[in-house]
Amino acid sequence: MLMTAALTACTVGPDYKVPSSAAFNTPAAQGSFVSGNNAALSSDQLPSQWWHMYDDPKLDAYIAQALKANTDLRVAQANLERSYAELKSVRTEKQPSVSFNGQLEYTQESGEQYLQPVRPPVATDYQAGLTVGYDLDLFGGIRRGIEASTADSQAVLAARDLVRVNVVAETTRAYVDACGYGLELQAAKNTLALQQQSLALTSQLMQGGRAMDVDVTRSRQLVDQTRESVPALQAAQRNALYRLATLMGKPPADYAADLEQCTAPPRLTRPLPIGDGTAMLKRRPDIREAERQLAAATANIGVATAALYPDVAIGASAGSAGSAADGFSAPTNFWGLGLVVNWQINRNAARARIGAAQATAKGALANFDGVVLGALQDTESSLNVYTHDLQREASAQASRDDAAQAEQETERLFAGGRATSLELVDAQRTLASAELSLAQVKVAISDDQTNVFLALGGGWENR
Repeated sequence: MLMTAALTACTVGPDYKVPSSAAFNTPAAQGSFVSGNNAALSSDQLPSQWWHMYDDPKLDAYIAQALKANTDLRVAQANLERSYAELKSVRTEKQPSVSFNGQLEYTQESGEQYLQPVRPPVATDYQAGLTVGYDLDLFGGIRRGIEASTADSQAVLAARDLVRVNVVAETTRAYVDACGYGLELQAAKNTLALQQQSLALTSQLMQGGRAMDVDVTRSRQLVDQTRESVPALQAAQRNALYRLATLMGKPPADYAADLEQCTAPPRLTRPLPIGDGTAMLKRRPDIREAERQLAAATANIGVATAALYPDVAIGASAGSAGSAADGFSAPTNFWGLGLVVNWQINRNAARARIGAAQATAKGALANFDGVVLGALQDTESSLNVYTHDLQREASAQASRDDAAQAEQETERLFAGGRATSLELVDAQRTLASAELSLAQVKVAISDDQTNVFLALGGGWENR
């Protein structure tokens, strides 16, 4: 018994811990972000439900609906429930196995099978038995299996959380796109109205002999070009609304029609709270998923290693069998205690499986490092694009204001006969381009903020 107790404490295979050489533990990964030194960013920690920072009830309602009914999230939840059920099944291997069997039959035996030329009497026979077995798991193969299955379930949980993060971000992005295309449509329609006024003025001047046919043609061409951009923007906006409906688990026909009038994409004007590398690495579900996969792969080395050693189980059985007339009497009762040892002496196959498990663990570590580095790259890139787009917005705003002033001055000169129609058309074309560029930059900044929050990995914490 003492020897058994000592052996029971033995668990072969490596004990898991995050390798010190992993990218996760490097000082560069744990520190502040390279692109974080900007007035538009804050070192405050990201709130768990970052979308509430927009103070937009519509966005809050859309995300709540998506988290409730999104089909990808429902699939991920089902996968998690299945994983928990499989883990529960694996854990039963550590429990005693108990089985019962019973049989009752009215039978006619064959005399000749007992080498007797007689006909035995018809009788009622029965059999009942209870068997209990327990695997001692002397070398921890079952314990390592449970450890691996637990880590696998935790990885599936992280995968579910990752889907949640993406659903929140994509719902926000669809909302941003719908309102963003509305803003671009507004800019295009404003430009179109301005150009139509210029066309009317040019036509009047031509009728008065102060402009030529070519001037009217050029002005009409500019109107047609601007009008051409409107259907494409309307189609893009409608597609964004279809995408938003699908993310919320609705058919596209149930899209939010009121958003067709939205011309103000949600945007934070205060510094974005981004925290630091340590918080981001601990928060992102894909990193947690990769780390748990590494833990499972490490535990599976122990599972494979345990196959080198004997598997020892103890068992007991008791029952009764015989004629029903003598049921459960001393002549029919039986019992037994036993020890079962299974040991594959040729261990080449087991050693090959150990090598395969070790290689799998190496691959899991490489994947873990890759996910960490990719997360850092995603975050740095999204922060870099965001801060530079803010600079673009300032330039785009100044360019638009200058173009508007130039267009107004050119229109006055043209009305006074001191500017040609070509100069007016060029001024209007420049203004139209500047209006659209400014609208696109504003939309890009709202989209950049969503990308930053997605890269930081927030949105799964409160389930």
